[in-house]
Amino acid sequence: MALSGLTEGISRGLEGAGATLSETLFDTTLRLGVTGLARAGKTVFITALVANLLNRGRMPQLVAQAEGRIQAVYLQPQPDVTLPRFDYEAHLAALTGDQPRWPDSTRAISELRLSFRVQQKGLLSSWRGPRTLHLDIVDYPGEWLLDLSLLDQGYEAWSDATLARMEKRSEAADYLALARAEDGALRLDEGRAHALARAFTAYLAAARELGRIDVTPGRFLLPGDLAGSPVLTFAPLPRPALTPRDCLWREMMRRYEAYKAKVVRPFFRDHFARIDRQVVLADVLGAIHQGPRAVEDLRRTMAEILSAFRPGRNSWLSGLFGSRRVERILFAATKADHLHHEQHPALTAITAALLSDARSRADFSGARTEALSLAALRATVEETVIRDGVALPAVRGTLQATGKPAVMYPGALPGDPARLLSPAREGAERWLDADYELMTFAPARLNLKPGEGPPHIRLDRAIQFLIGDQL
Repeated sequence: MALSGLTEGISRGLEGAGATLSETLFDTTLRLGVTGLARAGKTVFITALVANLLNRGRMPQLVAQAEGRIQAVYLQPQPDVTLPRFDYEAHLAALTGDQPRWPDSTRAISELRLSFRVQQKGLLSSWRGPRTLHLDIVDYPGEWLLDLSLLDQGYEAWSDATLARMEKRSEAADYLALARAEDGALRLDEGRAHALARAFTAYLAAARELGRIDVTPGRFLLPGDLAGSPVLTFAPLPRPALTPRDCLWREMMRRYEAYKAKVVRPFFRDHFARIDRQVVLADVLGAIHQGPRAVEDLRRTMAEILSAFRPGRNSWLSGLFGSRRVERILFAATKADHLHHEQHPALTAITAALLSDARSRADFSGARTEALSLAALRATVEETVIRDGVALPAVRGTLQATGKPAVMYPGALPGDPARLLSPAREGAERWLDADYELMTFAPARLNLKPGEGPPHIRLDRAIQFLIGDQL
């Protein structure tokens, strides 16, 4: 397979043998990849995580902190000077100001370095003194991660799968009408090619706005300086009976292959293949709210994207010679604050069930995986409401749209995940015995004490799983 061949042949690329050897022997560096699927809250996650690592008063389940061994955590200049810096300060100001608001989403790759000074454990710890762990947080769009699955697909297979998926989506009607009227066997006309690409991009934008997950190719929505180039001027078409030279279908295939070679592979080589630990954030509650098809889309997508990782254990020499593998992968269902804590175990169980196929592949390869429900920034408080004489566990927050307080009981998640996954796999149109309602809450105004980060749910458990062994 193309992806597996590329994966096995990748090299990290040494910036300097002496510097690398020194860092390997005396300091530890981990690259933590953070990505999120549609509306998962990736920017908020990174901002809240950094804030709570700098001020660890709300991190009791971070073991090194509980043991008093973390002497200091501080921001440092990032090692990769060619990447934008994650704008932590601006995002934190948006969340903690007098009129708090959700920060704008980041739509490109960025990086931030946190350094930990940690007292070592063991009988000789007082003689060895503290050591340093550098945590390089690499933020990249979820669409770019999904693009990696294209490396194992040819244009015809990708087109067939994409068109079949679009047939079930009302927002794809305009593009499908245009594609059906097109004869791919005709000689390439650049105007028609651009019209098809524009219509397909409009569909991707509409799908993302609706919270769809599989909006690939991702650079169509984030073109940057590639806007208007042939590498972003293709679209899915059914294969005609004849495909003569210089026909539209063949040119679409050529541009699709160029997209993989010029856009997807460089991202894999330069950034993704260097990841040590990974967080994949997903809005599982949002998918449940949308219905069975959205849940099945999420299950299928999460199973597919794990094939892009290189799971396994790192050896001491791998940092020197370039055979890095992702050792730990956290799949996190965000927005747990939209549920009373009594329902958190059910959300975690559903997330684990959604990822069962993907997790078994990673575990078999030696990587540790975990499913978790969390809220990077808690925007609600819990309360009990009485409805028809029944006490219901609910949450209360400030509505994003109106600024008014509201109480929400989204419905009871099933204790058995199969009650959601089975109808989703069978293609059900809607849930037969339940409706799951969601509201969009604004961030609450904070009054933090010295040494406290923003309130969260299980952010400390998440970082303990990801880097606790290195602390």
